[in-house]
Amino acid sequence: MTEELDDYARAVEAALFASEEPLTLAELRLHVGESGDLRMTLAALADDYAGRGVNLVERGGRWHFQTAADLAYILRREKEDQRKLSRAGMETLAIIAYHEPVSRAEIEAIRGVQVAKGTLDVLMEAGWVRPAGRREVPGRPLIYATTVEFLSHFGLSSRRDLPGIDDLRAAGLLDPVDLALEGMTGQSVVENDEEDA
Repeated sequence: MTEELDDYARAVEAALFASEEPLTLAELRLHVGESGDLRMTLAALADDYAGRGVNLVERGGRWHFQTAADLAYILRREKEDQRKLSRAGMETLAIIAYHEPVSRAEIEAIRGVQVAKGTLDVLMEAGWVRPAGRREVPGRPLIYATTVEFLSHFGLSSRRDLPGIDDLRAAGLLDPVDLALEGMTGQSVVENDEEDA
């Protein structure tokens, strides 16, 4: 970006800085108008802020400023008392993220066990999961999807940035039982699950 920001870029920067919530392109246009190329301006501002203590980022189609990841520790005065998710909570969150929108029955079918009553409540309280309507089948079950807060918390631009099977295997995050079964059969257990879906 040039040494001097033009008025349109300054207006975009000010709108994002003053906003309490991340803004979509449409919301930004309501503040700054149509007098410039908004996408190009956002890209230039993001590049300009890339090496600074604050970065301009896009998460789930919404733009906002956030503290650079490597400096976040400086701003924490007290360690936040965060509840750790149980294994069931993590599994449920992963199922929702990879299969959304998904109903409670579908989550239970994938996990092979019932979802505890409070598991979905904990995920919704954290702001990572939201009700996404009802499935148009008998009984009209509620379906769940992830939120923009989920993407932001995990540093994802979109669900396409979720790690794939090879990434999980390389990071050693696959369940040892899955790896043992894979070794015995010669075929990935996860790939079989994907084929069944």
